[in-house]
Amino acid sequence: MPRSAYATDVITDQSIDWISNRQKDKPFFLVCHHKAPHRSWECDPKHKHLYQENVRVPETFDDEYKTRALAAAQAKMKVSTDLTYHDLGFVQPDGGSEVGELLVPNRPAFNQRNVPYIEDVTQIRLIDKDSGEVFTFKSQDELRHFKYQRYMKRYLRTIASIDDNVGRMLNYIDSEGLAENTVIIYTSDQGFFLAIMVGSTNVSSTFLDLAGLPVPSYMQGRSFAALLQGITPEYWSQVAYHRYWMHRDTIHNARAHYGVRNQRYKLIYWYNKGFGLPGCQDGGEKTEWELFDCDKDPLEPVWEMSRVE
Repeated sequence: MPRSAYATDVITDQSIDWISNRQKDKPFFLVCHHKAPHRSWECDPKHKHLYQENVRVPETFDDEYKTRALAAAQAKMKVSTDLTYHDLGFVQPDGGSEVGELLVPNRPAFNQRNVPYIEDVTQIRLIDKDSGEVFTFKSQDELRHFKYQRYMKRYLRTIASIDDNVGRMLNYIDSEGLAENTVIIYTSDQGFFLAIMVGSTNVSSTFLDLAGLPVPSYMQGRSFAALLQGITPEYWSQVAYHRYWMHRDTIHNARAHYGVRNQRYKLIYWYNKGFGLPGCQDGGEKTEWELFDCDKDPLEPVWEMSRVE
């Protein structure tokens, strides 16, 4: 890989080369996955000028989680406190905890620290690692909004290269006359405050179905190929299931839980146990239930039912 190359361009180049050099008389299957949108967010230099205008702040930006389970408030995934100097493109000063808390506790060798969110923010000076521009703040609210805008713009500039390269891939498929007999599925594992995707267990079954191959009985997912044609199969579930098992992982401190959702309600059980699995803490915190009415409260500010055990 040339040192000056941007990763998203290189992955796309290699993918197109692979299609070009494939055995043309046989079907092909290609997985083209891009890493750049994952933390940290470093865009292609040609996109640094994009997104100069501020991004709209979501309605829930000031949510303090007072009406939710304890797990939401204690997770370390907040714009105000849990973004690092590196995440936001700032110079990290030398020093210890006075500079900011470690992103990964008890691993000082991985010396990324969170930008502090202290009461007297007038003490904070953030220096852009590229331009040297210095930013100062008069209030916590000003700092919090600044972090959000800084993060969002860096993220959007990074995924601009995804847009470009998905376009390159689609144009190549068209130019080679492959579009009429090629299925293209676009997926993402999460969206970093933008969106979330669930139901990934159905993807592999759908690939097999579209290829005319049998789906093994041990696969949990069901093919959604019929849905692409506007047909809802009788077996298609109207309830989605979700589970997060890595209880209080070192970076995010997210609690283990599972939940189900239909078109209206969302029921979540925070079981708060690690079961000795790698990457988990032992747990034992009090369990909690949450029930949301997504018709009445689509932003989920208030739970309909709560219980702590």
